Amino acid sequence: MAHIKLNNENLPGIVGLLDYSPATALPLTDLANALLKEDSTLTKAEREIIAASVSWWNGCHFCHTSHAAVAMAHAVADISIIDDIKNGLPETEVSPKLRALLDIAHHVQQSGKKVTPEDIRAARETGATDKEIHDTVLIAAAFCMYNRYVDGLGTDQPDDEALYRERGRRVARDGYVAVSEEYLASAATN
Repeated sequence: MAHIKLNNENLPGIVGLLDYSPATALPLTDLANALLKEDSTLTKAEREIIAASVSWWNGCHFCHTSHAAVAMAHAVADISIIDDIKNGLPETEVSPKLRALLDIAHHVQQSGKKVTPEDIRAARETGATDKEIHDTVLIAAAFCMYNRYVDGLGTDQPDDEALYRERGRRVARDGYVAVSEEYLASAATN
């Protein structure tokens, strides 16, 4: 049960909060779409792995599992990637560039001031561009906000991984704005 009375207590995680506050729903989903769905030199799977990793480090089950499921869909991986992200990706083949960017994201998750010139140099040495470094920092910062929004209001975070896998496939296919609008339209008719 959320800490506040939501319009629909059956909508999990951030979805219930988007339904509660339409004025902030569109900017939040637009930001997620811009960071994770729009064209980038980082793949959609890589960006989702960054988001899922930050969410795991922040202890946000809903966001971690949701974004790991989207990463799974983009990477055409199996369900084990969700747990592999929790463990630092020892079983999933990722580039040295993504590992360096994840180091930056982890430092942002702890405090933006923890990002060092050495972190940036290490990322550049693996081929990361300024835009990729920028996007990594922004994804990490945004997901700290999303995670605190979801957890700070105590929204429902289901344990059913099938729910996350299905939503992950739909988000990978249609994007965050479309899937959120679909959830909210469905909630309005129920």
